[in-house]
Amino acid sequence: MKVTVVGGGIAGLTCALSLHAAGFEPRVCEAARRVEAVGVGINLLPHAVRELSELGLDGELASVALPPHRLSYRDRTGETVWEEPLGRAAGYHWPQYSVHRGRLQMLLLAAVRERLGPDSVRTGLLFQRFEQTSGGVHAHFLDRSSGLPAVEDADVLVGADGIDSAVRAQLFPHESPPKGNGVLMWRGVAYHPQVLDGRSIVVAGGTPGAKFVAYPIEDPATATGDALVNWVLEVRHGPSAPPPDGPGRRVTAAEAHAGLSSWKLPWIDLATLAERSSAVFEYPMADRDPLPRWSFGRVTLLGDAAHPMYPMGMNGGSQSIVDTRVLAWCLAREDDPVAALRRYDRMRRPAVNALVLANRNLGPEGIIARAEEHGGPLPAGQAEQITTRYKRLAGATAAQVNTRRSWTVRAIAADREGLHG
Repeated sequence: MKVTVVGGGIAGLTCALSLHAAGFEPRVCEAARRVEAVGVGINLLPHAVRELSELGLDGELASVALPPHRLSYRDRTGETVWEEPLGRAAGYHWPQYSVHRGRLQMLLLAAVRERLGPDSVRTGLLFQRFEQTSGGVHAHFLDRSSGLPAVEDADVLVGADGIDSAVRAQLFPHESPPKGNGVLMWRGVAYHPQVLDGRSIVVAGGTPGAKFVAYPIEDPATATGDALVNWVLEVRHGPSAPPPDGPGRRVTAAEAHAGLSSWKLPWIDLATLAERSSAVFEYPMADRDPLPRWSFGRVTLLGDAAHPMYPMGMNGGSQSIVDTRVLAWCLAREDDPVAALRRYDRMRRPAVNALVLANRNLGPEGIIARAEEHGGPLPAGQAEQITTRYKRLAGATAAQVNTRRSWTVRAIAADREGLHG
């Protein structure tokens, strides 16, 4: 079975690896002329790390990522509101990882080209439209190098082209633009002395628009050296105001200094962080309304194309990786690709749609919002209730992740032999 994957980001590349592992022939079509190691930090939760490990990437991932051991929620003064262990320290069989998004993407790209061949990722192809027939899908692109049209024929088309997905736009032509909550995120990375124990993700503040996040994404070269720290400062430019210069605007050094100077956190030197950040970019906090369907015949969506969500709970990228594994599993389980995509839709969409709505309601970061209202740490048990409820919704408690059956397709082949033997 041939599958065209639109989008060469983390979701699209992991989709190609998952489909290849299941015995299919995927090809990735990416609009950018070249895939480059750009971006800032991202967290991969244990349920996503399990899937990448089962794809044989555990060694490569460990070489570029850092496993945080603790999540620390703090108030605006830096005092502790709630803490919990992460990854193996929390009883998972797999670690959690913090990693530079660009390095993760390069790792996945290298794996795709090694396993699927050098032509498995075609760049400079801007998706235009698709046509379905009873036996396949014709995906039309504009070749940005030649200016000529290009067509990819496949049995299945997967839209993994992000929050502004062109595939989604064809499926839902009258959908409104992404929804913002008025919060803008200033994001940067800088070498800085280790924060707290050097293995903590720190979220300080309260409600959206009044938060600061910092975590290391790379070990320092020496035990006493500086670590590469990812940081995010949330600001507001009025209710639902769009960024003045569009998403990805470069924040000036003066703006970064001014924004960070309003915070006084004893465990981090914010002035040094601002000075050492070579580039700080501004992005709106935005999502889209949950969809009633992801799959239409031989066409489906995954990742941010299917379920863009507010970055509460560090779950967006991790859920995208799970999408890819379930999609490959469904295609291997069903003889009819249309039935497989319907099955994938039923298995993933309701749960992830609920997660999108939970993130609109602050997700686990409701802990610090309520603590701010309460004037201090929440009464005993309340914070744990909030975080546990969210993890269950995401299918990401230690018990759920550790005991769930594998999505690896080798097990399905054995099941089929047993059924038909």
